[in-house]
Amino acid sequence: MPENTAPTGTADVPHIEFRDVVKKFGDNTVLDNLNFTVSKGERVTLIGPSGSGKTTILRLVMTLEELSGGYIHIGGTPLQYQEQGGKRVRISDKRRRRTTTGIGMVFQHFNLFPNMTVMENIVEAPINVMGLKKAEAEAKAEALLDKVGMGWKKDARPNELSGGQQQRIAIARALAMDPEILLLDEVTSALDPELVGEVLAVLKDIAAETDISMLIVTHEMQFARDVSDRVMMFDQGSVIEEGLPDKIFSEPENQRTQDFLRAVL
Repeated sequence: MPENTAPTGTADVPHIEFRDVVKKFGDNTVLDNLNFTVSKGERVTLIGPSGSGKTTILRLVMTLEELSGGYIHIGGTPLQYQEQGGKRVRISDKRRRRTTTGIGMVFQHFNLFPNMTVMENIVEAPINVMGLKKAEAEAKAEALLDKVGMGWKKDARPNELSGGQQQRIAIARALAMDPEILLLDEVTSALDPELVGEVLAVLKDIAAETDISMLIVTHEMQFARDVSDRVMMFDQGSVIEEGLPDKIFSEPENQRTQDFLRAVL
């Protein structure tokens, strides 16, 4: 199997680092001078009202959005821009792709390829991006499908699956790329309430069994409490409070955090 060439965080170098990050959409500043880090193997959950910039953070790490200012580093490697000769210089697309090789993302709306079977959805990137042989990719996919309880649906197409089943397939697809960082963007918000538990159970198992660094956006507060090493409360593009889950959920200090949790719990 080809080695994953994506940078890895160490004890001294954060796995993810946001430094003075600014993101604007037109005249609207969504993130304003944002600074935070995620250590290797750490699970950090972002909570806060809709529109506070949480999903934008994940999209910046995946390079689905362009930075307006500041820097993001993955394992010490600049992701979109670097400082060079006192200037802020854009990283080439080739270098960006190499840096994001070890980053997986599970989206709110599954984003499965509708014209492909479950198996084809999972093996497509390992074969075409990682260079795995088809048989190796399929064996790996079958193991992951069993892990998420979906081995019996490997020949189905997405439109034959429930939302919860599709989301479990999306998780398996992300894991098929051996990510060192996993981004989870409101992965249960598009699901019927009775399907939420099955998806969260899979993610809890992954958190318990791997050392993948996770950056999580969710409105499922019990899930955040169960899997997180640290919780960060966002409001209007800034971190207004952060700490251990028990501290944030039981004894929040910021009035805005208190009001938000009172509304959602």
